Amino acid sequence: MPVDSDGPPVIVVVGAGPGVGGHVARRFAQDGYAVALVSRDPDELARLADEVAALDVDVVTHALDVTDGPAMTAAVRAVGERFGRVDVLHFNPSTYRAKDPLALTPEELAADVTLGVGALLTALQAAHPFMGDGARVTVTGSMAADRPSAEAASLGVQKAGVRNLVRSIDQALAPEGIRAVSVTVRGSLSADGRFTPARVAEAVHAAAHQPVDTWQSELPLEG
Repeated sequence: MPVDSDGPPVIVVVGAGPGVGGHVARRFAQDGYAVALVSRDPDELARLADEVAALDVDVVTHALDVTDGPAMTAAVRAVGERFGRVDVLHFNPSTYRAKDPLALTPEELAADVTLGVGALLTALQAAHPFMGDGARVTVTGSMAADRPSAEAASLGVQKAGVRNLVRSIDQALAPEGIRAVSVTVRGSLSADGRFTPARVAEAVHAAAHQPVDTWQSELPLEG
């Protein structure tokens, strides 16, 4: 499908909420991006949409469970059909389940990986027809990929898995001029200090705009 080159750039934020996802949406809106917000909580989406719209950009919301494949596909396609393009697909979801390897069931692990990894595939495959040369896939990564906690065993699996998936996406789509990158947050998110959601969002924005000739599919955010 041809990509509309006349409209504003468009970012789809999967997992948009009060933390990193919302800050990513606002950061790209500051550059004039139209913003599509995808998350489960309609009340939070409405609040965030008002904040983003105050930056004088178009905003659409889709309230859904990101593990619902048909709903996710329909939502992302609707964004592409409305705006004619998707320039940035940002993926933020993961889930924290406080279970160690002796308590975590295979079914729970599979459900968590479906949310924290598999849902990226669904969103990407729906967005891809609307992505052209220069489009980007960005992902909120975590030090849990390298330093997993036994107390939340599935989180490390999710973050290692999504990082590896990003590398595969980058390799597969680079010939089309579409690049992918995960930003590995090497610390714990907090309202103050070195790892605020706003600082992570700034790192995501910078990662999406890194030079193509030195592109890296993983960039760390250090303290």
